[in-house]
Amino acid sequence: MAALNEGDTAPEFTLTSSEGNEVSLSDYSDKGRDVVIYFYPADDTPGCTKEACQFNDNLTALASSGCDVIGISPDDQESHRRFQDKYKLSLTLLSDPDHSVAQRYGAWGEKTLYGRKTTGIIRSTFLVSADGIVRRSWYNVRADGHADKVLEEVHAERS
Repeated sequence: MAALNEGDTAPEFTLTSSEGNEVSLSDYSDKGRDVVIYFYPADDTPGCTKEACQFNDNLTALASSGCDVIGISPDDQESHRRFQDKYKLSLTLLSDPDHSVAQRYGAWGEKTLYGRKTTGIIRSTFLVSADGIVRRSWYNVRADGHADKVLEEVHAERS
């Protein structure tokens, strides 16, 4: 799938959370909440840990702006639970083992890692409005500092 851009309809999904619950994008629409959806390669790796902890640190500020956070990776429910426990993460983590949701968001594909071409998660983030419209998309992001940039964008939209 091609990249999602501002104004596109965010693809609907239902995935399993670390608690074993099914979570859908429409759950947030039903509550009138915007949502930050970020795709990351793997639990408990240096970059992914940094990104998750920084999003977690910004949860209160994002929530006060009417925005929730979802992290999605191919890891299973048990891996997510261990990752959350180890780093005291409160954000929602969802499992996308067949990469189907990542593909629909343009967050799965060929990438270059240390000069070698591989296929996998393209670290990407989406700000989706309560009505299911992509308000902002970021592809190939750097893990460190990205959560702060997302928070700035959310606050700029609310000003």
